[in-house]
Amino acid sequence: MVGGSAGTWAVLGPLLWGCGLALQGGMLYPRESASRERKELNGLWSFRADFSDNRRQGFEQQWYRAPLRESGPTLDMPVPSSFNDMGQDEQLRRFIGWVWYERETTLPQRWTQDLGTRVVLRIGSAHYYAIVWVNGVHVAEHEGGHLPFEADISKLVQSGPLSSCRITIAINNTLTPHTLPPGNIIYKTDTSKYPKGYFVQNTNFDFFNYAGLHRPVLLYTTPTTYIDDITITTNVDQGTGLVYYQIFIQGSDHFQLEVYLLDKDGKVVAQGTGGQGQLRVPSAHLWWPYMMHEHPAYLYSLEVRLTAQTAAGPVSDFYTLPVGIRTVAVTKNQFLINGKPFYFHGVNKHEDADIRGKGFDWPLLVKDFNLLLWLGANAFRTSHYPYAEEVMQLCDQYGIVVIDESPGVGIVLVQSYGNVSLQHHLEVMEELVRRDKNHPAVVMWSVANEPTSFLQPAGYYFKTLIAHTKALDPTRPVTFVTNANCEADLGAPYVDVICVNSYYSWYHDYGHLEVIPLQLATQFEDWYKTYQKPIIQSEYGADSIAAFHHDPPLMFSEEYQKSLLEQYHLVLDEKRKEYVVGELIWNFADFMTDQSPQRVLGNKKGIFTRQRQPKSTAFLLRERYWKLANETRYQPWAAKSLCEKEPVYSVKQELPLH
Repeated sequence: MVGGSAGTWAVLGPLLWGCGLALQGGMLYPRESASRERKELNGLWSFRADFSDNRRQGFEQQWYRAPLRESGPTLDMPVPSSFNDMGQDEQLRRFIGWVWYERETTLPQRWTQDLGTRVVLRIGSAHYYAIVWVNGVHVAEHEGGHLPFEADISKLVQSGPLSSCRITIAINNTLTPHTLPPGNIIYKTDTSKYPKGYFVQNTNFDFFNYAGLHRPVLLYTTPTTYIDDITITTNVDQGTGLVYYQIFIQGSDHFQLEVYLLDKDGKVVAQGTGGQGQLRVPSAHLWWPYMMHEHPAYLYSLEVRLTAQTAAGPVSDFYTLPVGIRTVAVTKNQFLINGKPFYFHGVNKHEDADIRGKGFDWPLLVKDFNLLLWLGANAFRTSHYPYAEEVMQLCDQYGIVVIDESPGVGIVLVQSYGNVSLQHHLEVMEELVRRDKNHPAVVMWSVANEPTSFLQPAGYYFKTLIAHTKALDPTRPVTFVTNANCEADLGAPYVDVICVNSYYSWYHDYGHLEVIPLQLATQFEDWYKTYQKPIIQSEYGADSIAAFHHDPPLMFSEEYQKSLLEQYHLVLDEKRKEYVVGELIWNFADFMTDQSPQRVLGNKKGIFTRQRQPKSTAFLLRERYWKLANETRYQPWAAKSLCEKEPVYSVKQELPLH
């Protein structure tokens, strides 16, 4: 999926075989195969929030030992979803503390009786701290609200004549100075102003702290000897694709491995044996970003076949992994994909929508991707946390380039830079790299967004964090997103690409659009002079309330948002000729935030409303992004006149989602 290329930043060849060695213990996406089954547990779960004063009644009364309905009333709660907007209870919407989920499910007979079958419970995301029981037995704990975790429950479900299992998950959404994102609880003790026990969850990020089981929960099976992990890296040598693979097996030391690489037509184009090796693909179809090639996002399939000898007889396991052959490299003024300059023109996003909150939803996801294709966006940043695995899969399939960001947003407290926080941040990056390392769409890791990187501990913190991330994956550049003064930024020397957020004429110089060209040009020149690294304008924008119009433009009108963007584009068009390698609008769609006088039912900087309807800026950006795509192509089929406003290939010819 990834590999080096020409430039000042590259790692090549067999060295890539070692990528991921520090991450043994796989997190392969649970795919069905001839040897693997899966059972979705999405749907209605029983739910209860623990409203007791200390939020610990559920543990004191051991709610996990019996069906949740036996210890009190429950609500129906859809999974996946956030629990906050599901009811009419204001207390539940802003609830901080422990909530309890429960689901009983019937298991296939073979799962409970065949001791050669391994049964695994996988939770896609539980925000923020989760404890899991099966049939009253503790099986897992996990800290972090945006990445999957698993528990092998084979012994529990195969211990007797059981045909069902009861899954109980307790989740705590409290944020502390040591969580990611950080936060702190503030107690209001003045009883003349606040009720007894009153407290608020304080955060330093601008999105609502939705909580719950946000992504799919499922059970899946493997044989007891199984393919645990696969690491793929790629390179290109004069048109020949090089696919380096490393495979980890659990359950036996006596096995054989066969590896086959298939093209889109199912034809075997390369094959190998053993736990690691190199596959050569003559005249390889490369994975290109959307609109950078006539046939973007080409994916091969890597079929891994395991045969093992065990005491119970021969065992087989099969797993298929999508593979995109492409390279990534960075010079002091370019970002290269497959050796060609790549310019990020896209969006920042949020996992956020009406009612479902941050809950994964296929119709919403398909709508968002169709809007991205219509817009002509070739990239987005997973602001400000890792998105669902299924999002990454669609990015692979449609050529949408991803800057994959950790939940390191709102790191502003000095205590958030201590060893406890750093250790947790390192673990989160390990989990993120382990999950997303094989996605060709992921071209860069972002370890944080807008930290107070001028604080004294920040230099050591980010030096350690970035070095660790590069050690985990030496095939991709690493960044963090800043809005600090470049001379005071203690983390910037360690990144490969400078990502800068700025909101000129919005958060200061209110209404004065004329200052943007000077201030933005100065921003770029200062950063490049100091660090000599390519720069991405990783956020810029203005709030606009849909259908609110004013001429001359006033803040919050659609005209003001459009005019502000146009002023930014004047400078971006000059600087992208030199060292600016991307622009990502803030934001793709309006999204919910905490209540405050500065936010009217959320953040309104979207170019689409929260319901995914376009504002006037969506049409402005669509015209710009298609023009940028026409200007930056490198194939002869893209020779259409740049003065034509139509895309090189029309919307009707864009790849449909399927």
